[in-house]
Amino acid sequence: MPRTLVVKAATGAADPERCAQALTVAAAAASSGVSVSLWLAADAAWLAVPGSASEIKLEGAPDLGDLLDMILETGRVTLCSQCAARRDLTQADIVPGIKIAGAATFVSEITAADVQALVY
Repeated sequence: MPRTLVVKAATGAADPERCAQALTVAAAAASSGVSVSLWLAADAAWLAVPGSASEIKLEGAPDLGDLLDMILETGRVTLCSQCAARRDLTQADIVPGIKIAGAATFVSEITAADVQALVY
């Protein structure tokens, strides 16, 4: 079984540097063949809305929408169900390919064998 990197992003436009860090690490891992699962929580939940990731600008960082697309090509992206509910986001409101799931799914992923987890 290949190792999986689980990255949980909890910041968005309010802290673009930490947001970019999470997506950059996840995209770099995905592009190098690592199995990646990116979780969007708290303010990062807005990244699941089409076009919103590209609106966050950070000097010297790649377009965050492009990074999110890279992760979706080979990895998994999950929007926290409670975070989605607090923002009135449903599956119809988010980028195709992103799923909505809850804490039990997150715990299952991070406690699986051969998993490395990072939180930003």
